[in-house]
Amino acid sequence: MIITTRTSPDVSDPTRGPLGDRRGGRGRQRVPARGPTRARTSEAGLLVLAVSITLYGYAYQSLAVTGSVPDGMAVFSVSVAGAALVAHLAVRRFAAHADPLLLPVTVLLSGIGLVLLHRLDAAYAVAYNAPAVAPGQRMWCGVGVAACAAVVALLKDYRRLQRYLYLTMAAALVLLAAPAFSSGDTYGAKRWIVLGTLSLQPGEFVKIMMAVCFAGYLVTHRDALALTGRRFLGVRFPSGRQLGPIALVWVACLFVLVFERDLGTALIFFGLFVITLYVATRRTGWVVCGLLMASVGAAVVGSFEPYVQSRVVAWLHPFDFFLPEEQRPEGLVSGQLAQALFSFGSGGLTGTGLGIGHPELIGFAGRSDFVLTTVGEELGLAGVMAVLLLYTLLVQRGLRTALVARDPFGKLLATGLAAVMALQVFVVAGGVTGLIPLTGKALPFLAQGGTSLVANWLLVALLIRISDAARRPPAEETHAPQCR
Repeated sequence: MIITTRTSPDVSDPTRGPLGDRRGGRGRQRVPARGPTRARTSEAGLLVLAVSITLYGYAYQSLAVTGSVPDGMAVFSVSVAGAALVAHLAVRRFAAHADPLLLPVTVLLSGIGLVLLHRLDAAYAVAYNAPAVAPGQRMWCGVGVAACAAVVALLKDYRRLQRYLYLTMAAALVLLAAPAFSSGDTYGAKRWIVLGTLSLQPGEFVKIMMAVCFAGYLVTHRDALALTGRRFLGVRFPSGRQLGPIALVWVACLFVLVFERDLGTALIFFGLFVITLYVATRRTGWVVCGLLMASVGAAVVGSFEPYVQSRVVAWLHPFDFFLPEEQRPEGLVSGQLAQALFSFGSGGLTGTGLGIGHPELIGFAGRSDFVLTTVGEELGLAGVMAVLLLYTLLVQRGLRTALVARDPFGKLLATGLAAVMALQVFVVAGGVTGLIPLTGKALPFLAQGGTSLVANWLLVALLIRISDAARRPPAEETHAPQCR
């Protein structure tokens, strides 16, 4: 009798594909070799284009609003070009083999965000006498670029992050719970920590830390998660013992929903874990269990949490806000979504023109999660699609990095980072267009918020580091010490 045993796929086997599948003996597929000089030259050319678009947009919005070139044009030009140059030099020196598209796309998105905030400052100053926020955002952009350059220069091998898995997990949980004990709410949600005049949103950093934790945990336990369980209707579901990790994440997300009333963060964390879990195990049963637990959790919390209920009511009946107050559905207290839909409708295909719309009608959230409505109104559907395509390109390069990474931890970490970006763009864009309930998250790189901007620059820095290691010739590889 011949006894055969079934073993789990070894994703680190060089004869297997990027996610552990065999390639018919042809060996692991690799990115076509491109010399570091050629890649960095392409990156430099794309950075010049990104900076030029940013400067043109900055001058154009001022000409449209005031009829003259802005007084700070020289300072703005030097700061934007200088930030792009610093980031490029850091990548050229310390990550010469990195993907040449990651940095230019990030610089262009950040530049578009600065242009939009300068445009919104002019509108909010006239409508509400509100102070300008664009100079502060420019400062935080510089901090983000500096943090990105520091990570690229100092983190020689990203695999060292796996050594501090449990320390990172403990720090992430502390930061995640900290806003629940803060002094007060901000627009109904507790997602900020106030330190004097400075407010921080720790959830933006926690999403990166969670991606590191999930990648490290799943690399260690992927065999047990992939091979155990029972089949039902052709789908292998995890056993009760293996449901523990996803149950813990589920409870953590419910904690965020109940005590911090942060729907967007809960969706991103839970989605991140389910995506990385599926990539690590390739089992649809985990996805089914994740969707069921997310649905049950949302239904339970939504049944007694007024803040979540008001978001759902505003999503289902956005235009009822304009009815007499006694005829409005219970819990409908904001007409922002209706104004956002009006903005998209008035923009049409090509928009009213940068500086000619009325973004101030959205109210206080026009510079944060509703910043995309300014794009839709003044740049039209074409502008919205261009911005979404830039996000898609950034996510695609992250997933491409995951496919060509040489180690399981790098594959799962790059996948998690790309998933975080995709999920955050989805929950924000889906909320302001009426596809899903509003979540209050900031649109990456475009919306006002120093914490979000710095965290997303750090996310890109990690992708650059993983990409550099994946595309580096084998002779130049560095070997990290074994994880403890």
